[in-house]
Parts: sequence; C-alpha cells; structure tokens
Amino acid sequence: MKIFEQIESEVQSYARSFPRVFNKAQGEHLYDEDGNRYLDFLAGAGTLNYGHNNPVFKEKLLEYIHSDGITHGLDLHTKAKGEFLEAFNEKILKPRNLDYVMQFTGPTGTNAVEAALKLARNLTGRENVISFTNGFHGVTMGALAATGNSHHRGAAGVSLSGVSRMPYDGYLGDDIDTTVYLDKVLSDSSSGIDKPAAVIVETVQGEGGINAASFEWLQNLDKVCKKHDVLLIVDDIQAGCGRTGTYFSFEEAGIKPDIVTLSKSLGGYGLPFAVVLFRPELDLWKPGEHNGTFRGNNFAFITATAAINSYWSDDSFSKEVKEKGRYISQRLESIVEEYGNGNFTTRGRGMFQGISCVNGELADKITTIAFQNGLMIETSGADGQVVKLLCPLIITMENLAAGIDILESAIRDVCATEDRIPKHKKYFDPISLAS
Repeated sequence: MKIFEQIESEVQSYARSFPRVFNKAQGEHLYDEDGNRYLDFLAGAGTLNYGHNNPVFKEKLLEYIHSDGITHGLDLHTKAKGEFLEAFNEKILKPRNLDYVMQFTGPTGTNAVEAALKLARNLTGRENVISFTNGFHGVTMGALAATGNSHHRGAAGVSLSGVSRMPYDGYLGDDIDTTVYLDKVLSDSSSGIDKPAAVIVETVQGEGGINAASFEWLQNLDKVCKKHDVLLIVDDIQAGCGRTGTYFSFEEAGIKPDIVTLSKSLGGYGLPFAVVLFRPELDLWKPGEHNGTFRGNNFAFITATAAINSYWSDDSFSKEVKEKGRYISQRLESIVEEYGNGNFTTRGRGMFQGISCVNGELADKITTIAFQNGLMIETSGADGQVVKLLCPLIITMENLAAGIDILESAIRDVCATEDRIPKHKKYFDPISLAS
C-alpha cells in the first residue's frame, strides 16, 4: 500500500472505502493479493453488468488481439466497428422501433453528455438546459453544470452556467407532479427561465440516491418537451444496458427520447466506451466538430458486440434481470420491515435498488461492516445516505442471496449497537485463491 500513499493523488475515493490491493476478478467476485474473496456489489459503479472477465467476451477479445486486429483507429471505418453497429442496429434498435444514428465520443460518459448538450445547443440556437435536482451527469464543465451535487460542483473553480434546475419526480412530495411546474415556467415569459435547448434527465438517479422516476412522470415530461419544442435527452449511462430490466431504462415508460447517452456497461468488459444516440434529422454535425483521439474503442467494439449477441438476441436475459429485481425488492422490503423503525426506506427498480438510511453516518457503518464480511457495496445520495446495490446482472441467485444476507447482517449489527461498529464473526468467510 506504500506506493499508493507516496505517489497517488488525494483525489482517490473508492480506495478509501475498500483499502485492499486487488489482483484478480471473475464474474461477481473480486480477490485481493492476500487471497481474500469478495462479492462485488459495486461492479465498477455500474460498468460491469456482465461481470468481471466474462469468459465469452474474453475469448473474443483475445482472438481479436492475437489476429493483430486494429487497436486504435480514430474514427476510421474498421471491421470491429462495422460488426458492432450491425449488431446494435439489428438487435437493440430495430426490435424497439428506435431510429437513431450513433456518434462515437471520447470514451467516458461525461464526454457523451458534453456532446449531447453541445448538439442540442447548436441545433436550437439556445443556451439554457433544464436538469433536475440530485441529477449527476459527469464532472467535466458542461456536464458538471447539469449536475446537482455540491461536492463535485465545488471543485470546478469557476462559475457554472447555462443550466436551470427543476425538481425531480418526488422532490416536492409524492402528490406533486413537478412536470406541471416545468410546463408553467416554460409557458410564462416572465418566469425568468429562458427557453431551453434541451431537458436532460436520468430515469433512475444513480449517484443522486437511486431516485426512480415514475413512468407517468416520464411520459408527462416527454409531453412538456414536445409542447415547447425542447429536445429530451435521457442520460442512460448508469441505468441503461439492462440495469432496470430492459436494455434502455426508458422503454417501459413508452417514450422515445430525442437524444440518449450510453457508456459504462456498453463495452461489456469494463473497457472505456461511450456513444450518443439521436434522431437522424438531428445529425447536423460538421465533420470533426466534436472529436477526440480515443473516440471509438475497437477492443470495446469486440466485447460490446459479444454482449449484444450473447444477452440481447431475445428477451430471456431481460426476464432474468427482472426476476432478480423482484427478489431484491422482496428482500429489501423485508429488511426494512424488520429493522426499519423509521430509519430505512427502499428505492429504485430492477437491479438498480438501494436502502435509504436516515443519514450518511448510518449508511457508512453498514457498508464498512459489509466489507469486513466479504461484500463490496457503496453509498450514494446527497449525503451518502443510500446503500446502493449495483451487482453484476449475471450474478447467480445463490450469490445474490448471499450478498443480501451480508447486507442484512450488517444492518442488524448497526441497529443493535447504534453508535459503534462492533467486532463480530464473519458471515461470509473470504476464500483463499489457493483453495
């Protein structure tokens, strides 16, 4: 650990919560250099929906490398890119009646958001963008302006402009449809809110605390955007690629956004990869207006294609994810009923769920004990108050149950001790690599 303390910046965060040196991973498990095994309910913050080192993807990737396939190709046409585009069009877009073109951006989600915002502003000639309370869209300047979290915004060093904030679904209470307020301010020339180029929204706010918008609210938001000739951008970077039970998180709401951003699990293998999808008539980019040296990752094309062909050729995988989501809901609701006493509530949908605690201190105690017992799980929300389940979608039911058992044990211990983290037996013994 000494080299990390000597050389690595203080900006690191996950390493503080999980202070181990990890050196192996497979499926839903991570291993440290001492041979201890951990169930991974962090999954690269949603980047590993198909697990670590998925054997099908790995075989395809190794074949490609051994054949001297293109590693870096700027935005040149490559065979790997062509096969990915074909698979995505035939197995993702067409079955959902979605007519989108695809833009390859820099390999991070925040760059896809930057491109989406830039495109919307150029198309409409308007600067303002509507984003929502507790939304998270990235930490580069344009995306950060649309992000609500004060911790991240405070690091910008400059004022952040061009965005107006609106209350997300449920922010003002369950009985208030905040899209009515949005419609009102866009209809009133004296509201002080300039007509926006776009509205950007997460259907489930991940970093914001697993806040899930209702389908009705999303439908109403879509109607407001259409009424006022405003582009609707869905940021599906964390909620997409199957996390909620369907490939796109907005499918069950029956809406078709003008623009969609994807990253994280898009590449399948944890390889950096991000894209923007938008209606063909919006494709008014001039060549090279938004570019980047690493736009289009050919290794990720290979594994992304393998992911589509392996898991999205029919609806069987989607059904499995929904079944696991129902199990998670049942377990979390049972935990809250057993230990709640007003301290806990559930939230989210599909395999994108969590337990909201009364404060971040309580959530931190729970995740710390869970890690001591072999479960890697993080917190989210404005005050880190939500314990966030983000396990790989391919996790076995046995290991899903084992992980939630560890979580429940941690909650039980915290509730029993209230003000201290106890020393106690391990409910999930780390397993040596040697065995």
